[in-house]
Amino acid sequence: MSQDAGTAAAGGSTSVQSLARGLDVICAFDAEHPSMTLSEVAKRTNLSRATARRFLLTLQELGYMRGDGKFFELTSKVLQLGYSYLSSATLPQLMEPVLEELSSQVHESASASVLEGSEILYIARVHTRSIMRVGISVGTRFPAANTSMGRVLLAYQAPGVLEQLLAAGVSAPTGHGIGSVAELREELERVRTQGYAIVDQELEVGLRSVAVPVFAADGAVVAAMNVSMGVGPQSPVSAQDAAARVLPALQRATHQVQDALAASR
Repeated sequence: MSQDAGTAAAGGSTSVQSLARGLDVICAFDAEHPSMTLSEVAKRTNLSRATARRFLLTLQELGYMRGDGKFFELTSKVLQLGYSYLSSATLPQLMEPVLEELSSQVHESASASVLEGSEILYIARVHTRSIMRVGISVGTRFPAANTSMGRVLLAYQAPGVLEQLLAAGVSAPTGHGIGSVAELREELERVRTQGYAIVDQELEVGLRSVAVPVFAADGAVVAAMNVSMGVGPQSPVSAQDAAARVLPALQRATHQVQDALAASR
């Protein structure tokens, strides 16, 4: 390799790393952390204060961040980063009206997500009422292992890919349900057999959900759709009974999306 090529390669590697760190800084801000100090950003991104400050000031110069000398927060310009995907991807566009119809039928919130690493990423959502302390919107992420949509998506992964995703282990944040990789493997087998996943208060106490896969024309799972339900005095005693109430409508909605995907090819 020539010296110029080596320098270019080194420069390219540095640029990619800088981009990754800059995106980490942006992603550090969320509904629970809309405004942060330099120290807080450095802690959440595992960067030194000097490095975090450099990225924050650069993002501020580019218009993605604003600060008052102590606190930093994102500007609406960051929406442009996701707009290209949402406007060009047919999947969220196809799903939104179907989710709206589904939600109106079952009178519950309905969502769609894709798998990104060991997390699910919400790509569409129709909200009916607040049943979670943590707000959910397009772009929200949760651990796949603790969600119905995540388990549906994990269940249809190739064995090698699944093992990589489960390498970090499984936790039970609410103390309910699955808390080990072995238990999760058994549950994923059940999900593949029955074609849907039910999670009962494993992500948050007071929340149940049922999810089904969305298949592309070639048989690959491209997303998952779910209905989420609050657990209250009038709720069915078992999660299975609660899921049975909405599952037929959810499956019909999934078939609508799959038909639309096939027609859009």
